[in-house]
Amino acid sequence: MLGQPFHPCQALADTLLPHLPDSRGDGSHDLAHIHRVWTNARAIQAEEGGDLDILLAATLLHDCVVVEKNSPLRSKASTLSAEKASAILGEEGWPAARVQAVAHAVQTHSFSAGLLPTSLEAKILQDSDRLDAIGLVGVARCFYVAGRNGSALYDFTNPYAEGRDHDDSRYAIEHFHTKLLKLASGFQTAAGARMAAERHQRLEHFLGNFMHEIAPNDT
Repeated sequence: MLGQPFHPCQALADTLLPHLPDSRGDGSHDLAHIHRVWTNARAIQAEEGGDLDILLAATLLHDCVVVEKNSPLRSKASTLSAEKASAILGEEGWPAARVQAVAHAVQTHSFSAGLLPTSLEAKILQDSDRLDAIGLVGVARCFYVAGRNGSALYDFTNPYAEGRDHDDSRYAIEHFHTKLLKLASGFQTAAGARMAAERHQRLEHFLGNFMHEIAPNDT
């Protein structure tokens, strides 16, 4: 397994991996993230079907244009990645229809883009990527990204954001309310939705315990 992390499509992975950009030290969108998304995709595909080569190409290239979370171009990141993926696969001699299938999956995977996937492979990629944003991996990624962006853990003067909107640009824990706790309701496949429900429970459990630990002691 260690020698073939993208089994059973390792040969295709070996062709496409050199096209990936440097992660620029972003451990939330590195090769480990791509591998987790592929693991999710394989689990969903085993139940739902779909073309594994298209799925792997889309998985490997879904973040092939690096855009930081706090960039004004964030909502366009998946479109930029789809365009670059199309160019890469065209250079590799892929047929136009299969290039388009990968590009559609890449473009519609993003939460920020707000686009609807229509093909099975696109639905699986969107579900697989979102699974990596919830559960305990999602918790780790949330605080990792917040740390890179200089956010505080929480607003100790108003931890429940009473009288204001949640602001995840300033407080890491509020990203649970602006995004993470919303993800499980938007899954595209039955297998993905079932996996999401389990991870959503872990998110809620973590958040409840976190808020309990930071609660002011008035005794």
